[in-house]
Amino acid sequence: MAAHYRTGKLIRELFLMGFLLAPVIASAQSETGTFTRADTLRGAQSPERTCYDITYYHLDVQLDINRKTITGSNLFQLTATRDFNRLQFDLFSNLEIDSVVYQHTHLPVKREYNAVFIEFPGQIPNGSMQQFTVFYHGQPVEAKSPPWDGGLVFSKDAAGKPWVSVACQGFGASCWWPNKDQQADEADSMLISITAPQNLSVISNGRLRSAITDHGLTKHNWFVSNPINNYDVTFYIGDYIHFNDVYQGVNGPLTLDYYVLKENLAKAKKQFSANVNPMLRCFEHWFGAYPFYKDGYKLVDAPYFGMEHQSAVAYGNDYKNGYRGSDLSGTGLGLSWDYIIIHESGHEWFGNSITAKDIADMWIHEAFTMYAEGLFVECNKGKEAGAAYIAGLRKNVLNDKPIIGPYGVNTEGSSDMYYKGANMLQTIRSVINDDSKWLAILRGLNQQFGHKTTTTAEVIAFINRLAGKNLTNIFDQYLRYTRIPDLQIRKAKNGTFTVRWKVDVADFNMPIKVKYLTSGNWHWIYPTTSWQTIKPENAGTKIIPDTKHFYITVNGG
Repeated sequence: MAAHYRTGKLIRELFLMGFLLAPVIASAQSETGTFTRADTLRGAQSPERTCYDITYYHLDVQLDINRKTITGSNLFQLTATRDFNRLQFDLFSNLEIDSVVYQHTHLPVKREYNAVFIEFPGQIPNGSMQQFTVFYHGQPVEAKSPPWDGGLVFSKDAAGKPWVSVACQGFGASCWWPNKDQQADEADSMLISITAPQNLSVISNGRLRSAITDHGLTKHNWFVSNPINNYDVTFYIGDYIHFNDVYQGVNGPLTLDYYVLKENLAKAKKQFSANVNPMLRCFEHWFGAYPFYKDGYKLVDAPYFGMEHQSAVAYGNDYKNGYRGSDLSGTGLGLSWDYIIIHESGHEWFGNSITAKDIADMWIHEAFTMYAEGLFVECNKGKEAGAAYIAGLRKNVLNDKPIIGPYGVNTEGSSDMYYKGANMLQTIRSVINDDSKWLAILRGLNQQFGHKTTTTAEVIAFINRLAGKNLTNIFDQYLRYTRIPDLQIRKAKNGTFTVRWKVDVADFNMPIKVKYLTSGNWHWIYPTTSWQTIKPENAGTKIIPDTKHFYITVNGG
């Protein structure tokens, strides 16, 4: 996601800002690390949530831009996964529910924080297909610093015309529309109908099916053919100009549609053509086919920095290369490409297609996508340049808390899921030491988990199987502890060395490449958590570990 890829200080400031706003609406966790009933209602896979599988939504809303309000409905189509008569969906408590209609009957509604419980007049049998519609209205939370906090975004273009969108990852899609607001269950398809003034365009996910004008308002009907997670559902309202292209990809022609404000047209044509096709060539090589050929690929001018909205990526990088003109790696390698286009498009594979069931496992989205930046550098400047870019990101690592967060309470782990996570994957690649296997793993992940939700355990088990190695303890050290593996080296009087790993994980046994100062050739050594003796050929040598491709600390040598 776009919400944490600033450097450490700004990450903490903006993360705090989001959670200072959240208690009014969402009741976020306390500073002590304890969790509230509201956190559990939002994050847990409770019986009232697991009793049904969402198959389809039809979100149909009208925006009153002047009043900053929303009115409309959402149709839920579902399949019962067991017998039940009560279920939970989610809608922020500041939005009013007008009614919930099931088979022409108004269902009783009970609200608890941002959770909504409805009871059916009889038992819903396992396996049956059902539907109900939620009608609602209100004034959604307005984001103050999007995308680092959540809510609707109201802005104006250079001509003073309205420019409106939404960013809600982490904060919750239920801040603006009713849904089952967790990542484990995605709608298989979705119709998104947004009504706005007829002199403004409305862009959303998927493909535009129709635009119907009546009394000065136009309803734009966008259909999403693929599974979509809640925070990816979006809209952009503005005075847009559209231009397009076609990319000849591995699955045939892929439509590229660009929607930009009039004042940005010339810059957009240059910037998008320079970045999008090379990105698609690189990522389709490493990850396999772009996941959403049916829905196309879009970049849309957004009134905030960026967000990975599925098939409709939010763009706000000021048409500059780098991260608003800077390079997060400090190597200069990030200044030849547009950070938002590359990073947010990488999420189409990791995050949008492959989605973590619980946001505690958001490293699956962010580590792979930030690592994809290094692969993009590798595609253009070679393997060693890609490794140098990833290594340069280490300066942003905080090591403040584990990358994996607590499960079931809608809480992410450390923002280190980005920089540290990318370096973890570079380390795993180096341990595997077979790029044909690494390519098969990255493509295989998208074949195995594409258009699905998954977990840390499933992803690691898959990588282990294709690598032919048990890498679990390596993943565990980087994901579940703050300590970077520390290679301790002691030189003995007889010219031998003893080495061991100082880590938190029992039986940690990561192999690593080292070279001896006298020879300059790389050799593999196989340290464990116990001291082991190494005897180089030359007693006067020095051990130099490969700290470019392995993210470790070294004590001694």
